[in-house]
Amino acid sequence: MAWPLAARAQQTGKIPTVGVLWHAGSAEEEEPFFGALRAGFKDLGYIEGQNIRLEHRFPNEVPDRLKSMIAELVALNVDVFVSITPASYYAKDATGAIPHVFVMVPDPVGMKFVESLARPGGNATGLSILATGLTRKRLQFMHEAMPGLSSVGLLVNPMVVTSARASTVEAQAAAAEIGLPLRIFEAGSLDELEGAFDAISSTGIQGLIVAAGGLFYQGRAIIAKLAIAHRLPICVCRGRSWTLVVRSCPMDLAWLRSFDVRRPTSTGYSRAPNPLSSL
Repeated sequence: MAWPLAARAQQTGKIPTVGVLWHAGSAEEEEPFFGALRAGFKDLGYIEGQNIRLEHRFPNEVPDRLKSMIAELVALNVDVFVSITPASYYAKDATGAIPHVFVMVPDPVGMKFVESLARPGGNATGLSILATGLTRKRLQFMHEAMPGLSSVGLLVNPMVVTSARASTVEAQAAAAEIGLPLRIFEAGSLDELEGAFDAISSTGIQGLIVAAGGLFYQGRAIIAKLAIAHRLPICVCRGRSWTLVVRSCPMDLAWLRSFDVRRPTSTGYSRAPNPLSSL
């Protein structure tokens, strides 16, 4: 990121401007990442207001706001885009001229952000959590943690077509290996989550894998409440770890089991009086 900033600044003689497209609705919601970004620039010698300008936008994952805010940043002729998924999907097509650094894109090659991981090409580069590649592990994790599990569902966001398709294909392959019936459910917005859980509950599904994605991160509290209300065990992605929430009695308790993706053999149980605080 530092190279295009310095190069464009030398060419234009102006303070370099970085347009940052977050996914939440405010800087407070983005902590500690918001502070980490500013600290990272400072470590590189870029002091906001002195030799760098940061243009932050907080769309709260509303598509119309994402599109309008990207248009604002293009009109400002920022030197670099930094985008956090799902804003990255919208920023990708905004311009082919402005350098673009994406964060947390599940499959940058499959989603056409880059030509390859070794040689990105084009105007984009960034970080990937390869989230679609972990769908198989989430299903295996739930099967291991819940002896007797006989049916499972996968919740995907159909608005992110490539990611939803990849998660579905991988989950179907993993379910076939284990011998578990798998059903796919969709929610394309926060308003659709309640209906999705009603449909899931009506089928008698015994466990639910929630695919990784910005929408489900944004709606994590809603998902947890709905899972508890429907007495439905769920496996959700929490950045570096997964958490399995299994309903138990009494009504205000749940079992949480965490799986650290950096240490595949580490698992542990904890009992939490407020499971929502852990999601």
